[in-house]
Amino acid sequence: MKDVLVYGNYIGSVHFNADDEVFYGKIEGVEDLISFEGSSVTELKKAFEEAVGDYIEICKEYGKKTAKSYKGSFNVRIAPEIHKKATRLALMKGMSLNQFIQKAVEEEVIRESSAS
Repeated sequence: MKDVLVYGNYIGSVHFNADDEVFYGKIEGVEDLISFEGSSVTELKKAFEEAVGDYIEICKEYGKKTAKSYKGSFNVRIAPEIHKKATRLALMKGMSLNQFIQKAVEEEVIRESSAS
């Protein structure tokens, strides 16, 4: 994994601003914009964990779900030649392109989950 922090079920993006000499990020996978920052990695990690804790408390207080809801559909942009090859493979396997892509994503998620 690169440029992320993990705390519980939450992932935070990580960036560095060289002009201000500060690390910063936001909690990903939530409906709200929750950011955090620190001048060192240690400070950044602490700020991230505090931001997660604060977010959970605020959500509890207002009866709001903490996780973003997903519809199960998204657009993917790929090179035209890969699109053509994927469509051909799907047809040869008796699948729709959607089924083919879903299977590929599922296999990658399962592979990554078993590796960690």
